[in-house]
Amino acid sequence: MTPRATVVGGGLAGCEASLQLARAGVDVRLVEMRPVRGTEAHQSDRLGELVCTNSFKSESPENAHGQLKREMRTMGSVLLESADASRVAAGSALAVDRHLFAEAMTRAVEREPRVEVVREECTALPEGPAIIATGPLTSGPLYESIERALGDGGLAFFDAIAPIVHRESLDESIVFEAGRFDEDADYLNCPMSRDEYEAFVDALRSGQSHAGHDWDAVPYFEGCLPVEVMASRGVDTLRFGPMKPIGLTDPRTGDRPWAVVQLRREDRAGQMWNMVGFQTRLKVGEQRRVFTMIPGLADAEFLRWGSIHRNSYLNFPGRLTPHGSLPERPDLIFAGQLTGVEGYTESAASGILAGRNLARLLSGLEPVVPPPTTMLGGLYRYLREATPGRFQPMNSNWGLIDALPGRVKDKTEKRVRLAERAQSDFSRWIAETAPTGSVVG
Repeated sequence: MTPRATVVGGGLAGCEASLQLARAGVDVRLVEMRPVRGTEAHQSDRLGELVCTNSFKSESPENAHGQLKREMRTMGSVLLESADASRVAAGSALAVDRHLFAEAMTRAVEREPRVEVVREECTALPEGPAIIATGPLTSGPLYESIERALGDGGLAFFDAIAPIVHRESLDESIVFEAGRFDEDADYLNCPMSRDEYEAFVDALRSGQSHAGHDWDAVPYFEGCLPVEVMASRGVDTLRFGPMKPIGLTDPRTGDRPWAVVQLRREDRAGQMWNMVGFQTRLKVGEQRRVFTMIPGLADAEFLRWGSIHRNSYLNFPGRLTPHGSLPERPDLIFAGQLTGVEGYTESAASGILAGRNLARLLSGLEPVVPPPTTMLGGLYRYLREATPGRFQPMNSNWGLIDALPGRVKDKTEKRVRLAERAQSDFSRWIAETAPTGSVVG
């Protein structure tokens, strides 16, 4: 008998997963609730509709997003095929006419004979092999079903994300390692004088913020106020809050700084560092202008910008297997933004991997994940190894993957070498994990 699987969600991840399964010989029932039930963000019933920007970011392989696209092309991404057919001029970025793109995605899925598109709301986790790719706007009944399956702590909510910087881009003549009161040196510290601090606060107060969408608005809570809101409450608010210098000594002066920006490790390799307490709604250009005023961050490479908005996602490191399934149901795999990946291509790539792994399981093979020297592999390592209590969504960046042996000072050369290694290792992984035939063959 021909194996069957259910894919819930007709977004980027769901479309990619469905076509991966179909190409492996699996009959797919793709369930999409639009137009039977709409969402606050979507405008049509087309599959793969883009609800925010029309850009998939850089195609340059020296860029982390570009490398992820190369890996996706190796796996036969329908997103990239549709983007190529609907692209608009955008320099080195891959941007599309969003309407033509959604039409291309819908055609690609609907013309596949093994995929049946069913327009109805899924209200419970399906029985049998399935991929759940419903995104952050998962409908209430299904959301509750997922919550019951995952148990306490299985679902997370974020409304505050702080920027992340790359360790190698920091000025180590200024930034120092230390914990408060001589505790373990688990933090990096950016010390400020009084004049530097007051200039920084003035810049925060004058920064332009995103207004946000109506469906994206959330109330601010005292425990996660935007840094610019804290600055507006008084010149010393930050200095007695996330920027307090108590228990720290600047090794350059031997004195306690007037204020300190602390950076906390985001990954085990120590390449990505989170700006503690710096959740923000400042526009990206304003974040760059203001945050590079921080001593030691003048030339910082920002791997993720700060944001505050409503979202929901799964506690991947605390509740899911390395390939994204429930532990007791390896053939029930989650994909897309619901898993904690951030961005169009990241969501789509997770859908591709979910489809390939479900096809492997249906043919009696074990699920696989690319090595952490690749962009997709590094992203999945982050998902499974992040600290569950502090887990937050992540997009592609070079800090996710294993560092090169030896230090490479030139940033461009470093990225070229990282990309070359990533592509070589990914191609090798594809060859090693390729099935001998379709599931039904």
